[in-house]
Amino acid sequence: MGDDSGRHKRAALVYNPIKVDKRRLRAAVVHHAKKAGWRHPLFFETTVDDLGDGVARDALDAEVDVVLVAGGDGTVRAVTETVAGSGVPLAIVPSGTGNLLARNLGLPLDDPEIMIAAAYAGRVAPTDVGIARITREGGDVEERAFVVMAGIGLDAAMIANTRPALKKSMGWVAYVDGAARSLPGAKPFRVIYELEEQRLHSAKVQSVLFANCGQLPAGIALIPDATIDDGVLDVMLIQPTGMFGWLGVWRKVWWDNSVLRRFRAGRRIVERRRDTSIRYLRGARMEVATTPPQPIELDGDEFGAGQSIRCRVEHGALLAVVP
Repeated sequence: MGDDSGRHKRAALVYNPIKVDKRRLRAAVVHHAKKAGWRHPLFFETTVDDLGDGVARDALDAEVDVVLVAGGDGTVRAVTETVAGSGVPLAIVPSGTGNLLARNLGLPLDDPEIMIAAAYAGRVAPTDVGIARITREGGDVEERAFVVMAGIGLDAAMIANTRPALKKSMGWVAYVDGAARSLPGAKPFRVIYELEEQRLHSAKVQSVLFANCGQLPAGIALIPDATIDDGVLDVMLIQPTGMFGWLGVWRKVWWDNSVLRRFRAGRRIVERRRDTSIRYLRGARMEVATTPPQPIELDGDEFGAGQSIRCRVEHGALLAVVP
C-alpha cells in the first residue's frame, strides 16, 4: 500500500549501464517508488566522460529526496563525491564485483531489492568520506573524494597494470595479474610525511595507503581496526625489505589481521610480534610528498601520478542508507 506522506517525494537512480541489467533495475526502482507512494523516479546513466559525479549533480539539482547508485566501486566513489555534504541520502545498490563500501557498511550484497526498498523506507547511517588533494609535478592541484582508500606507490601501479578485460571478467581478483606485472620492477621510494601537522618524518616505502575502512573481499582485513564512521584515517606504510619482506606483508594482512585477530590468544601473538614490513598510523589528516612523482589510486581507479597527496576525513559527510 502506498503512503500519502511520500506523494511529493522523488528518488533518482544513477547507474552504470555496463554493470547492471538496466531494464530490471529500473523496473524495480519504479515498483518500490509506487509501493511507497512516491513520484515516478528519475534515471541517469553514467558514461565514459561522466563517471557519475556530473549526473549526480543533475539529480541534486532536480531536488530529489534520495539518490540510488548502482555500479562498481568507481561509480560509487564518483557519485559520493557529489552527494556527500548535500544532506541527501545515498542508497548503494551493490552491482559490481568489489562492492567495498557496501561490504564495510554491512549491506546485503546478493539481493538488490533490499537496498532499493530501503531507499524509500530505510534509515541513514552518517558515514565518513575521505578527501584526497593531489599535487601534480607541474603544480596543478586536484581534489577528489574516496570512500574506501587512497594510495600512492605500488598499489596504484598494480591497478594501472591490471588488464581492463581481465578486471571486467574477474573483478578484484584481476589485481593479482596487476601485482604479477608490477612486483618484479618495484623499487622503494623515499617519502616525507606529516601526520596531523606535527613534525615531518621520512621513510622508504613501496606504498602508502590511506584507508577510510579496512575490509576487502574474501574476508581479508587490510586494516582490522579501521571503521567507517570514526572521523579518522588509518594509514599503512608498506615497507618490505626483499622477498622475505613481502612474505611479512602477506602474513600481516592475511594471517595476522584476517585470522589470528579473530581470537583472543591470536591477538596476543600479534601484539607481541615485531614486524617492520607494515607500519600503521592514525589521524584525521596526513600528507605525503615524494620525488619523482608516483602513481595514485582512489578506490581502485588510477588517478595519474602525483608529487604529493594530502588526505583528510569529512566526518559523517555521507548519509548512507541502510536497511
